Amino acid sequence: MKLIIGLGNPGREYRDTRHNVGFMVVEELARRHALKWDAAPSQLPDAMIAKKFGAPPWMIARPLTFMNRSGDAVAALTRYFGVPDEELLVVYDDIDLPFGRLRALKSGGPGTHNGMRSVVDRLGTREFSRLRLGVGRGDARRKLADHVLSTFEADEYADLELFIARAADAAEMFAAEGIVKVMNTYNAEVAESAND
Repeated sequence: MKLIIGLGNPGREYRDTRHNVGFMVVEELARRHALKWDAAPSQLPDAMIAKKFGAPPWMIARPLTFMNRSGDAVAALTRYFGVPDEELLVVYDDIDLPFGRLRALKSGGPGTHNGMRSVVDRLGTREFSRLRLGVGRGDARRKLADHVLSTFEADEYADLELFIARAADAAEMFAAEGIVKVMNTYNAEVAESAND
């Protein structure tokens, strides 16, 4: 069974921030498929899950831990449901990509992302799929933490809904066809735009 986990921070004050685009994607998937969020089993108090049974079956989850402890929930969910590393997709914000850009990877390091550092540390491996969602770096004079915990600019809001929808499309493709198909489809967009 494939598991798609969106990273973010719990709480209303973080809901519309750049750091929470991973949550936005899994919430869009829940909306599309009329999935109801449920508390994780009592052995897993740190996540909300919504199962989708298809061919193959898959489910989405959102940790209730703060971003820097995302790995606690991710590791607990994969162990409890017996999800192999290659069946996991972690969806998260990335300052190293321009706003609106998607990049799928089959494996890799956490980069500067503290949530991904936690995930890699708790899983004990880098060999799991990830979907990076570009939120831009913003003003280089601004503290990184302030940037990722800020809301989007007015001109970005105009494209945010489409951005989240495209990321949800990519996550659905992962569930149905695997990460290589996602990479070939969405990473190719990066190459094409670079050649324009």
